[in-house]
Amino acid sequence: MRLLQVLTAWLGAFAGIAAVAVAVDLLPGLPLLLIGSFGASAVLLYGAPRAPFSQPRNLVGGHLISALVGVACYRYLPDVPVLQAATAVATAIALMMITRTVHPPGGATALIAVIGPDAVHGVGWGYLFTVLIGALILLLVAVISNNLLERGSYPDRWA
Repeated sequence: MRLLQVLTAWLGAFAGIAAVAVAVDLLPGLPLLLIGSFGASAVLLYGAPRAPFSQPRNLVGGHLISALVGVACYRYLPDVPVLQAATAVATAIALMMITRTVHPPGGATALIAVIGPDAVHGVGWGYLFTVLIGALILLLVAVISNNLLERGSYPDRWA
């Protein structure tokens, strides 16, 4: 592994997470949050951009499906945290597999919707907006940073 690749991954991850955090700070009226699963997405997008799980369809689709499932489980299942958490993660995995959008951090996105703090529960369905905007920001930074070394190297495919 070349030092330049490591530096590019570091810069991409720094810029991606910083951009999401800045969006949260600059747009306080919107339901935007910096969630832990974005850190895991950063590992894939900037550290392993060629991996199938790192491609745009997987990133955006996996996070959105997982956010939808997580919020639905929190809102509509009985208030039994074990049931809500287990159902959210298992269902998110199944739906990501069916839709060919597996993105491992999606499991965390679903779980955060269930066990997350009041800030997450307070945005309700706005959590999907948080996840979409965060994923799109990370994707934009990944397209820029991952193409600094090799022209046209990321993504491998869009759909």
